[in-house]
Amino acid sequence: MGISLKNNNCYKFTYIDLFAGIGGFHIACDNIGGECVFASEWDNDCRKTYTANFSKNNNIIFDNNGNPNERFVGDITKVDPITIPDHDLLCAGFPCQPFSQAGQKKGFEDTRGTLFFNVANIIKVKRPKVVFLENVRGLLHHDNGKTFEVIKNTIDELGYYFHYKIIKASDFNLPQHRPRLYMACVRKDLNDCFEFPQPVPLVMTMSDVFDGAEVNKKIGFTLRVGGKSSPITDRRNWDGYIVNGKEIRITPKQAKRMQGFPEDFIFPVSNGAAMKQLGNSVAIPAVQAFALELIKVLEANK
Repeated sequence: MGISLKNNNCYKFTYIDLFAGIGGFHIACDNIGGECVFASEWDNDCRKTYTANFSKNNNIIFDNNGNPNERFVGDITKVDPITIPDHDLLCAGFPCQPFSQAGQKKGFEDTRGTLFFNVANIIKVKRPKVVFLENVRGLLHHDNGKTFEVIKNTIDELGYYFHYKIIKASDFNLPQHRPRLYMACVRKDLNDCFEFPQPVPLVMTMSDVFDGAEVNKKIGFTLRVGGKSSPITDRRNWDGYIVNGKEIRITPKQAKRMQGFPEDFIFPVSNGAAMKQLGNSVAIPAVQAFALELIKVLEANK
């Protein structure tokens, strides 16, 4: 029941995968011709899952024995940006901690003390042609919009055009709404021909997620990290469905389908840890459609 998204005829490019999680960006970028040359993820369980799924097919960030090398780091704050390989595309689903001085100044200096500063510093040093940032939609209005204003000012100060849009997973054939803020940055010496991807019809439903069973919802709840097993009638419920007349809680098998992960994607961790990882991950078809538009910018500027 997986979604086939592989495209072998795309423009070839290199990318880095910051705050990589379990590799949603990695799958999306590999599907459209990308090669990962550097990754960072600090969570040990996520690193196990990332390694289990990508070590056999990537000999740049893993050694011959399938172990992470110096190009798959844990703490990005301890990495000198100059040591990161050159790359065409920088991907980062960066955490959004509070910006303590947001709005008091403008631009690069305001981001110090946040993980976004590390992303910005890598952009400043490595100058990738295009950048793909992803975050929760609440970032738009965090601290009355001041945080987002600082991010926009920083990207502008670094010499990049900035595009942003709330994009839903359900607009790219996944049965959950999952609205997320997607940001595209194009270096200002390039032709900025970026366009937002066009939504596609929703064909996949929760019935498909449950192998053709009858399900009480066509589009499922947005996957979350906490609050599992609330009563199915409770407004906080997100993991419970009526399937063929019975109350069922989703498992990693269903959750990875809702996120667009391939069927053969494995989790060398507990089911609880796997559900947390999937709740923190990205909707692969939506990410891939957005990334593809950035790759068209690369191709137009080659």
